[in-house]
Order: sequence, then structure tokens, then C-alpha cells
Amino acid sequence: MSLFDVHFSPDRKPLDDFFDFITCSEAIEHFHHPAKEFRCFDRILRPGGWLALMTCFQTDDSRFASWHYRRDLTHVVFYREATLRYLARDFGWSCEIPEKNVALMRKPWSIQE
Repeated sequence: MSLFDVHFSPDRKPLDDFFDFITCSEAIEHFHHPAKEFRCFDRILRPGGWLALMTCFQTDDSRFASWHYRRDLTHVVFYREATLRYLARDFGWSCEIPEKNVALMRKPWSIQE
């Protein structure tokens, strides 16, 4: 197991390695450059590997103004289930939503998969 967190475990060495399973819990809402970060996930995730994400999925538009999660000033981007499915599809990954606020993405073993 390797750890990387920009604030609490800032050694970037793990980002030079490859992984079969990556967890990113309550962090993607803090990404100032999400496209860059998801490209990093794709680069370090081995074929057949899993990316497990947990974040509070964005509410519907009518409730957004009063949504507690958006009031945290460190939360700079929000994701809907559809957004995470789009990101997975864009990278050629599969995406499952096994329960509220959790996405499991899998990088295929090969391009044909």
C-alpha cells in the first residue's frame, strides 16, 4: 500500500508506480484540475485495475443552493453519477455505482475488452 495526499502525505513517489486498486475517498471534490488528476489515475492504474471513488454526489439543481456539501469552501468541483459514468466511458473504463456516493471504475485488461 502506498499513500499520497497533497496535504497529509505529500511524497509524490507513489505517483511514479502502478497499482491494481486505487481508493480515492472524499477527495475528488477538492481537485482543482480534475481532468489532469483523472489522467494520472489512468496512467498509474494497471490494466484490469480498479479505481474506487467516494464523494457526495451532487443533488438535483433545485436543491443545489441549500446543499450542505457545496458550502465547504474546499469543495471546488461536484460530480453526479452521470458525470462519473461519462468520465469512465471517456477513459474506456467500466463504471458501477454500488451504493449512494460510491463509484467503482475498472480499467479494461485490453483495448478490446
